[in-house]
Amino acid sequence: MVVIVLAVEVLNLCATLEGRESWLRTLLPYPIRFSLPSRQEIFVQDGVLYAELNEMLMHELAEDGYSGVEVRRTPMRTEIIIRATRTREVLGEKGQRIRELTSAVQKRFGFAEGTVEMFAERVHNRGLSAMAQAESLKFKLLGGLQVRRACYGVIRFVMESGALGVEVIVSGKARVQRAKSMKFKSGFLITTGRPAQVFIDKATRHVMMKQGVLGIRLKIMLPHDPEGKNGPKTPFPDTVTILDPKEDKPPVVPAKGDEKAFPAPTMGGRGMAAPMYP
Repeated sequence: MVVIVLAVEVLNLCATLEGRESWLRTLLPYPIRFSLPSRQEIFVQDGVLYAELNEMLMHELAEDGYSGVEVRRTPMRTEIIIRATRTREVLGEKGQRIRELTSAVQKRFGFAEGTVEMFAERVHNRGLSAMAQAESLKFKLLGGLQVRRACYGVIRFVMESGALGVEVIVSGKARVQRAKSMKFKSGFLITTGRPAQVFIDKATRHVMMKQGVLGIRLKIMLPHDPEGKNGPKTPFPDTVTILDPKEDKPPVVPAKGDEKAFPAPTMGGRGMAAPMYP
């Protein structure tokens, strides 16, 4: 088997160097790819991995305060960091649950043995996590709480956690047969431009009620945090910082008898040399 693999590799090299692809394809029963994946294909693969991984963890860890995932690729392995409010439930008893998730991800995406590691990171302030608050609002609505009371409770908790603004939109059949959309908003919220991509945390959830499906859309305006814990490190582009004025140094007063060392400047044309013109 090893000899066959080596022979195929040698034929691939010869076909690449000498241009014998057509002869090699007639010889071998399966097509051979001679080029590495392009940068666009790598970006698409990473996006598909993140989307499917986020969808799987969203359903699996919904009750454990799942707040997002981050994928870090290194030449030796792939690190997956799960952000959640309750990391103990994510890890499981003696790390059993995190090992099961690692095994499922490894089989689903075809990673080699030992090349995938999953970690759980605790969210410092769950009031600033849109995913955690959307899940909280979802379970409140499933519990039978009124839509208005549930939304105002979430808005109050988010604003008390230090957010600059929050917006909650609930659409669907809430109490009556006719569907409608209700919007609840508080604080300052940016909707356009680059700051909207950096400072706005979004989340969308679907609530399966008896009368139909309710849609939840939640936006949180994060504050600026130089340490990067409660918000992005980059400040707002329109922020104006006023610095303290510098202290004025007192003028140097010449000592008595040293007046000649500091001659007084002459004013006007008196005592000044006339300009020389050609």
